[in-house]
Amino acid sequence: MNLFYNKEKVGDVAFLQIEPHEGPFSYETKGNVVEITADNKVVGYNVFKIADKVTITDNGHVKLTESIIDALQNAIVEAGFTQQLNADLSPKFVVGYVESKDKHPDADKLSVLTVDVATEKLQIVCGAPNVEAGQKVVIAKVGAVMPSGMVIKDAELRGVASSGMVCSMKELDLPNAPAEKGIMVLDDSYTVGQAFFEE
Repeated sequence: MNLFYNKEKVGDVAFLQIEPHEGPFSYETKGNVVEITADNKVVGYNVFKIADKVTITDNGHVKLTESIIDALQNAIVEAGFTQQLNADLSPKFVVGYVESKDKHPDADKLSVLTVDVATEKLQIVCGAPNVEAGQKVVIAKVGAVMPSGMVIKDAELRGVASSGMVCSMKELDLPNAPAEKGIMVLDDSYTVGQAFFEE
């Protein structure tokens, strides 16, 4: 679930994406809320005059909090819709430990990794030339929004499922990112599962 808001450029409207979807959408408006559906399921909401219900200081991609979720939920219900919001407020950029690295069965330059992020083990397909088992790395979990605006989602790369992304300094928009390709390898001061960015 992702929320976008830019009062200065767009106006006082919150754009809530429940799940990424491409293709035709249907819209239903009740009061200050537009419900967006696709394939007979709700994929998002546009909530107008959100500043009447909660203060949002972020500009662009908004970090979800319980108070923001509660305000959105109240606006949706007050408008007459029934959708219940189930937001995962856990950090989306975390430290992971690469437990294993196997060659992709159908792509020479891709590897299939098993990555421990403390709460679960993820299978991630990675094309970085410097990734190895035994490394601590930065993982963008499903639902993470990259600095570029790209949303990380479950995917299949050449027929192999991948849940998340191993990040480079450049992809994380960190200063002094090296020009050469490769993921960011962390030292032992980092703990598996910890949030990479301060919340």
